[in-house]
Amino acid sequence: MLYSIEIQEECNDEIISLFMLNNEITDKQTTKYIENTIKGVKQNEENINKLITEKLKDVWQLERISKVNISILKIAIYEIIYTKVPYKVAINEAVELAKKYGEDNSSSFINGVLASIVKDNIN
Repeated sequence: MLYSIEIQEECNDEIISLFMLNNEITDKQTTKYIENTIKGVKQNEENINKLITEKLKDVWQLERISKVNISILKIAIYEIIYTKVPYKVAINEAVELAKKYGEDNSSSFINGVLASIVKDNIN
């Protein structure tokens, strides 16, 4: 869902509802998680982008990161910073998603960025 939003650069309740309908997602706990996560990422996107940008090497810019990787990073950072998901769980899930959907080096890139964010932001 977030990857789709990254591509379309648009997000609203209708798009989220349509996603749920098209993917036959009816479980209330699942729909609540998806809605809360998407809305939370969008509401905190400026800070999330800042956290990512701070961890990039000087020659890299946010726009150079693939839409898949940026989507995975945003979800993981949202879970780590703004929810009660344990950071080890969020990082592990993000790395697994990167292995499945990203490029060859995506999992190590995502692991490095998230580990650095945790080191600097979690007591």
